[in-house]
Amino acid sequence: MGVERNAGILSIILGLIFIIFPVFSAGLVSMIVGLSLLFFGISAAFMGFNMIRDFGYVGIAAMIIGIISIIFGFLFIFYVDALSFLVGLQFYIVGFIMIIFGITGLLSKMTRFSTFTSILVLLLGIVAIALGIFALNQPIYIAIIIGLVMIIEGITMILD
Repeated sequence: MGVERNAGILSIILGLIFIIFPVFSAGLVSMIVGLSLLFFGISAAFMGFNMIRDFGYVGIAAMIIGIISIIFGFLFIFYVDALSFLVGLQFYIVGFIMIIFGITGLLSKMTRFSTFTSILVLLLGIVAIALGIFALNQPIYIAIIIGLVMIIEGITMILD
């Protein structure tokens, strides 16, 4: 219980840092998004691995989402400067990953808090895609969305 609460507090603090200190360059945004996707992917892969026994295909889906997130995380960390057009696509990729993860969370129905979190992540994924449509030249919103997701996840960890 203490570990989850500490992880929740850390998630809230990191989420606030993402929101309070906006990033000033596309390269740095890509690095932050890459790291966020990497950590999210590791978390999702471990969660999926732990869910396989109880939830079967939902656990496998979470693992696949985690692996895809890890791959995109490394791509954004190491290759975005060479492929600057990916900056605009980050909204879409992050949005689709969040939507899939939100749907996966809804299908698992582990606790009432995870259902609430899954709905919020799903909605934020839709918002990320909408922002991708309207703000291809402003990738700073990705950091804000990820910050919001981290705060929501942190609150869920503390309350759960």
